[in-house]
Amino acid sequence: MGEIIPYTDKSGVGALYNTPLSALSIKQSENPLQANISAKLDGADVPLKYPERMVFSALNPPSGEIKGRSILEGLPFVTGVLLKIYDAVGKNFDRLGNLRFAVTYKPDDNIDPNTAREIASNMASQWSEAMGNKNKISDFISVGNVDIKVIGSDCNMMDTQIPVRQMLEQIVAKLGLPPFILGLSWSTTERMSKQQADILTGELQSYRLILTPVIEKICSSHLKMCGLNPNVKVDWSNISIQDEVEQAKAQLLRAQTENIRTNKTNLHEE
Repeated sequence: MGEIIPYTDKSGVGALYNTPLSALSIKQSENPLQANISAKLDGADVPLKYPERMVFSALNPPSGEIKGRSILEGLPFVTGVLLKIYDAVGKNFDRLGNLRFAVTYKPDDNIDPNTAREIASNMASQWSEAMGNKNKISDFISVGNVDIKVIGSDCNMMDTQIPVRQMLEQIVAKLGLPPFILGLSWSTTERMSKQQADILTGELQSYRLILTPVIEKICSSHLKMCGLNPNVKVDWSNISIQDEVEQAKAQLLRAQTENIRTNKTNLHEE
């Protein structure tokens, strides 16, 4: 939603203002092709003084609705699941990636409890010294029945490749962008990359169709204020060189087809 702001002397368009949607009330008017726009003041809808100066465009509105849908609709849920997966991977690496050991000392039955406690305390200090020395690798030597195990060694890291890819595919499908634009190398063939580039070109062209009426209204309003002919036409440049090449090939094929059709007609007449 935008507003055309003319100069004070009405000599042309002075500025374009992006109106916050929270300050407006957009409803469907009696004409299903037009929107009834009013301002929100103290919870009430107030008619606009210059409604003809408002420009409005909607992206993929639902059936029977006047308001559009955000391109990011539905992504908060998908990204929430993706962030939970990444958070779980980080926690699992903290638990399993940084190895922790469980040292169990089982004294013999004929050893005095005080002596066993002293041996266990000495063993604990020696183990902490051996594992805590970052400058060199130390060995731990013990005597007796000592069992050393890695905590969590029986657990395997969950394979997150499939669920992460599924979530990323949902994001890519919603945005309509080729995966390589988001840094995802999923296209393994040149033909697939070309098809994805064509999809992006189609998305951009659909956005152009939505913006063209808005641009035409702004330019027409400016020309009317200047006392000129308000008839304008928006001429978009080609999106890429590849798009120009494809259009040139299409025109060549049409010309060849028309030439063949014309020659056949001339032969029949002769």
